Amino acid sequence: MNAPSNRPDFVPEYNKPDAPGLHMQFDNTVSLYHVVEGDDDFKTAAQNIFSLLTEAQEKFPDWPRVFYLDIEGHVRDDGRLTEDMVELQQEFLIAAMGKFFTALALPLVSVVNPDDQVNDLPDELVLQPPDAELPNDTAWPKE
Repeated sequence: MNAPSNRPDFVPEYNKPDAPGLHMQFDNTVSLYHVVEGDDDFKTAAQNIFSLLTEAQEKFPDWPRVFYLDIEGHVRDDGRLTEDMVELQQEFLIAAMGKFFTALALPLVSVVNPDDQVNDLPDELVLQPPDAELPNDTAWPKE
């Protein structure tokens, strides 16, 4: 059966694992579950997530990946997440890394990638300040 044109062909079941790490699901998806600890900063969280993604691609090459995220601490006095954890979800996970997943289940929002999951991962994650110019020599993907 063909999916409507505004939906992807594959929509995974959302079954968050009981523990952080990699988990193979009954629907032949790989669940990646990461918890950002209270003392993790943006850079640590991003590198840990990238490492988990790399491990998933190595152990389960090209399998549909669903990423689950929980964040401990990182809450402002008004009960909202700190700006760096909002940025981690919006700018890093959805905007930059979202293409490497079939779906993302985040504290802010759950989304399904409307395109095919990209499996050609970069060799490393290089972070830089948001206002810095993009480096030509290490830019990815390479043309």
